[in-house]
Amino acid sequence: MSPDTSWTFAPGPALLVALLLGAYLWRFRAVRATASGPRDAPVWRLCVFLLGIVLLCAALFSPLDVLGEQIFAMHMVQHVLLLDIVPILLILGLTKVLLRPATRGLHPLERRAGWFGGPVFAIVLYVGVMWIWHIPALYDAAVEHPFVHVLEHICFTFGGGLYWWHLLSPIRSRLALGGLGPVVYMVVTKVLVGILGIFLTFAPSALYAVYEEGPRYWGLSATDDQALAGAIMAIEQSVVMGIALAFLFIRALGESDRADERAERYETRAAS
Repeated sequence: MSPDTSWTFAPGPALLVALLLGAYLWRFRAVRATASGPRDAPVWRLCVFLLGIVLLCAALFSPLDVLGEQIFAMHMVQHVLLLDIVPILLILGLTKVLLRPATRGLHPLERRAGWFGGPVFAIVLYVGVMWIWHIPALYDAAVEHPFVHVLEHICFTFGGGLYWWHLLSPIRSRLALGGLGPVVYMVVTKVLVGILGIFLTFAPSALYAVYEEGPRYWGLSATDDQALAGAIMAIEQSVVMGIALAFLFIRALGESDRADERAERYETRAAS
């Protein structure tokens, strides 16, 4: 028996994706038209952002969305795209100059948000989203009811976006993580989510009625499907953490070098 692999289309999410893409392309074109455009809006940023949009569309509209209702492992792939991969790519597609029209509003918003705008809340939200939406009753409801499914997607996308913003944002804020902060931030989060993945991988029985009572696809039993989904979660968390930490280390070295260069230029001007 083969699963349904049809494409889906939801007008609301499609409109939001179109507006996001249109706003980015408009701003990117405006920045590229300036004298410093190639530096302030490099083409690789555009490519990364577009890849994020493509994967966002894949998560929301491609057969992956329908497969997730039939196969737990495919639903997990959709989750990690919305929680990690898409937010990472979209944020990496931004620069300070590209964000400049919105920058003035971001800092006051951050101050008004207080604790809710800080990294501790981002960790709580990120971990909470993963654990809460994998409670069997809520998970089954998300698969069976379109409105709950949309709410689940909103939670994953918002939770992932806030979490990765604190690590990858091109704008330095008063809440920016310094020193070993990014390492602690990531390790705590990924371990807590990884535990869930390990639990799903080695659970002795299927936890979700929507898959246990449904038809079997690809030769997977409900328990095997659940174990594969848990392994995808645990492995993805480890791989993303490793890559992100390497990226942050390289970025920190680059920022340190630039700071040294600025200090040297200042000393040279002061001496002359």
